[in-house]
Amino acid sequence: MTQTAAPHVLQAVLERITYANEETGYTIARVATERSGTDLLTVVGPLLGAQPGESLRLSGRWTSHPRYGKQFEVWSYTTVLPATIQGIERYLGSGLIKGIGPKLAERIVAQFGADTLRIIEEEPARLVEVPKLGPKRTKMIAAAWDEQKAIKEVMLFLQGVGVSTSLAVRIYKQYTDAAIAVVKNEPYRLAADVWGIGFKTADTIAQAVGIPHDSPERVKAGLQYTLSEATDAGHCFLPQPNLVADAVKILEVPAELVRTCLDELAAAEGVVREDVPGPASADGPATIPAVYLVPFHRAETSLANSLLALLNTARDRLPAFQTVEWDKAQAWLAKLTGNELAPEQEQAVRLALTEKVAVLTGGPGCGKSFTVRSVVELARAKRAKIVLAAPTGRAAKRLAELAGHEATTVHRLLQLRPGGDPSYDRDNPLDADLVVVDEASMLDLILANKLVKAVAPGAHLLFVGDVDQLPSVGAGEVLRDLLNADVIPRVRLTRIFRQAQESGVVVNAHRINAGEPPQLRGFGDFFFFGRDQREDEEPAQTAEATARLVVDLVRTRIPQKFGLDPRRDVQVLAPMHRGAAGAGNLNTLLQEALTPGGDGIPERRFGGRVFRVGDKVTQIRNNYEKGAAGVFNGTLGVVTALSAEEQKLTVRTDEDEEIAYAFDELDELTHAYAVTIHRSQGSEYPAVVVPLTTGAWMMLQRNLLYTAVTRARKLVVLVGSLKALAVAVRTLGAGRRWTALDHRLGS
Repeated sequence: MTQTAAPHVLQAVLERITYANEETGYTIARVATERSGTDLLTVVGPLLGAQPGESLRLSGRWTSHPRYGKQFEVWSYTTVLPATIQGIERYLGSGLIKGIGPKLAERIVAQFGADTLRIIEEEPARLVEVPKLGPKRTKMIAAAWDEQKAIKEVMLFLQGVGVSTSLAVRIYKQYTDAAIAVVKNEPYRLAADVWGIGFKTADTIAQAVGIPHDSPERVKAGLQYTLSEATDAGHCFLPQPNLVADAVKILEVPAELVRTCLDELAAAEGVVREDVPGPASADGPATIPAVYLVPFHRAETSLANSLLALLNTARDRLPAFQTVEWDKAQAWLAKLTGNELAPEQEQAVRLALTEKVAVLTGGPGCGKSFTVRSVVELARAKRAKIVLAAPTGRAAKRLAELAGHEATTVHRLLQLRPGGDPSYDRDNPLDADLVVVDEASMLDLILANKLVKAVAPGAHLLFVGDVDQLPSVGAGEVLRDLLNADVIPRVRLTRIFRQAQESGVVVNAHRINAGEPPQLRGFGDFFFFGRDQREDEEPAQTAEATARLVVDLVRTRIPQKFGLDPRRDVQVLAPMHRGAAGAGNLNTLLQEALTPGGDGIPERRFGGRVFRVGDKVTQIRNNYEKGAAGVFNGTLGVVTALSAEEQKLTVRTDEDEEIAYAFDELDELTHAYAVTIHRSQGSEYPAVVVPLTTGAWMMLQRNLLYTAVTRARKLVVLVGSLKALAVAVRTLGAGRRWTALDHRLGS
C-alpha cells in the first residue's frame, strides 16, 4: 500500500489484542486514549511485539471499515512511558518488567505516585522504601528495567531495517550490548547464531545496511542457507547441480558466481564435497557430486563406521545365545507369556540375540511388540543388562508397558548436556548388553549417530520400527537406509494376527498402505464424517465446514460416545499447518472451545498466540539448556502455571517433567490441540481425528495418512472430503531423500 498522505499520530494505551497473525504481523487490537474515555478504539496493522498495558505512539491513518466502522490503520509504532498514575500502574503490572506483578505495581505506585518511573530509572535503590520489598527483589527489578531499555533500543533499530520486533529479544540475548554492531556489520551471523532468524531475514537486514547484492559474503551465506533448507526437508546433502540451481533462484545472481563462491566455501571447509554412488546406468555405476553441510557429512560417515564396527567386532556381550537350544528356549518363553512365536517372529528373536546389529520392521497388528517382549524376556533370563529407548516420551512409556521393562527417551539415555553433547559416547559407552530402540523410523541422522556411538563393542543393538511411516522430521532416512544395506540383518513381519484383524484401525492401516481405500463401515473404531465437495462450492468453504465439524467431534461427540477426555485423549492430526482445516487454525478454534479465556483467567500473548493454564502445547525446537536432559522438538505438555510477576509459565511434559519458560522464550512453544501429522511421529493417542480436504492437495499422500491412522490406539475419525481421502490413498509420497548411509554401509 502506498502511503502518500502525512501520517496521523495517535497516543493510546493498548488494552487488549483480539487477533494477531504471527506470520504477517497483522494485528487487530483495542486501545484507550484520553479522549475515548471508557470507549475503546479499534486499531489494525503491524503491532507484533506490543503488550497489553503499554503506552504506544501509533503512526497511521483513520479509515472506515464497511462492517466494523471507524478504525485506525497503523503503519508503525513506538512505545512511550505512561504519564498518569493509572497508566504507570497498568504498565508496571502488565508483566513487562520481571519481578513486578499487578499487586506489587499497586504498592510501588502508591509509594512514589507520578514519580515512579523516574525513581526506577534514576534511583532504583529507593525501591526498598516500598513495604515488603527487599534488596534482592529491588536489584532484580532494576536489572529487568535496564534490559527492557536495551531491548527497546534494539527494537527501534530493527524496525528501521524492516525486521519484526518479536526477534529483538533473541538478538539482544545473543549479543547483549554488541547487538546493534553485529546487525550493522555482520548481519549474516544472525542466521547462524539466532534461532528463528534464517537467511531471508538476515538478507533483508544486510540489504538495509548496504551490503551489495553480489557480495561473496552474501552468496556463501545463501549457499549454506540452501543446504540448511534441504536438511530441514530431510536431505543429508544436495547434488551440486541442484544446489547451484536452487541458490541461483534464491540469490538472483549468476550461476558462475555461485560456483566460484562454492569452491571458496569448500576450500575454507564451510561445506564438504564428495562423490557418492548414484543410480547405475548402461555405462556402469554412476556417481553424484554431493555437497554436505559439515555436521551432516561427519554424522553420516561416523554412523556408518560405528555400525560396521559393531557388526564386525569379535566381542560378544551375549555369548550364551550362540549355543542356546532354541526349541527349549521357545518352549520356556511360550509357557511364560502364554503365546507362541510365529516363524518370522522367531527369526527376529534369534537375530536380535545372535547378531550385533539387527532391524525389525512391520506394520500394526503384526506382532512387533510381542517380538520385542520375547527378546527382552530371553535376555533377562540370562541376566543381561538391557536398555530400552525410543525417540519420544510417549513412545518410551508405551515401550515400557509392552516390554515389561523400564524404557527411556534416547535423549535421556545419552544424557545430553547443554550444547547437545552426550555424556555417553565412544569413550564412555553405555553399560548395556542389549540396546533396543523402538519407533526407529523417527531417528534422524544426527541422533542416530550419537546413539550408535554410545553402544559398547560387543553389545547387541536392535532397531524396531515401521519403515512405511513418514521418515524422521530431521535429516536422513536411517531406518530405510539400514533396510537397504545388505550387510545389516533384518526381518519384516507381514502376518496380521487374528485379534488385530477385528480392528478397523489395523485393517484400514494395511489397506491404505497397500493403496486400497479404507472400509468406512462395519467397524466400531474407525469412522468417516463429511461429504463430497459440491460443484458450486469453493475448497475453502469445505475446509471451514470441516474445521467446525472437527471442533464439534473433539469437544462433544467423541467424549460423549466413548468417554474420552477431549484434551488428554483426543489428538487432531492435520496434513498441513496452513488453511482453515490446518493445524494452525484448528488450534485457535479448539483452544477457544476447550480452554477459553475470561475475566480473572491469567494469559500471556506472544506473537499470534495466547497461552493459558490448561493449554496443550508442544516444543518446536531442540533446547539442550532446559530440563534434566534438554527438551526436544515434538515434546508435548500442558501449561500448569502462569505468572505475570515472574514472567514465566510452567509446562508439565509427557515425561512428567516440570519445565519453566520465560515469557521471551514462548516462541519455542506452540499449541498442540492439533498438530501436523509429521509432528505426531512416535506418539500414540487413544483417539485420532484427521481432517482431509482438497485444500491440502500437496500433502495428501499415502504414507502421511498411514502414519496418522497408525498413531491411534482405540479410535480413528476421518473428517472432510471423500475425494481428498481417495487422493491421499492413491498418491505415493515424495521421492527418496538424498542420503548415502546405505552406500557407506556397502549396499
